[in-house]
Amino acid sequence: MGRPPSIPAEKKTRIVLSVLAGEMSIAEAARKEKVSEHSIGRWKAEFLEAGKTALVAGRSGPSSREEQLEAEVAELTQALGEAHLEARVWKKSAEGRLGPSRTSR
Repeated sequence: MGRPPSIPAEKKTRIVLSVLAGEMSIAEAARKEKVSEHSIGRWKAEFLEAGKTALVAGRSGPSSREEQLEAEVAELTQALGEAHLEARVWKKSAEGRLGPSRTSR
């Protein structure tokens, strides 16, 4: 006999919230959803632990995605500055060889 199909996280969350709200017991939820009481108890413990972890961690700093984006912005800003400087050098070099440009008046 194989494993039953996996239950989506959203459904597990609804089941756990129903149990926590007192709408049904773990045993009632297990019968209704055709899963073991142990599974629902584990989901509940994981749900509560994840909530506690989130509260302890809080928003103490930027996420890794934010840090990655900030690093990318800094890198691109530096590249833009270097490109601007190069363009100015080329323009001055060209002016020296060809005389002043018409746009610089």
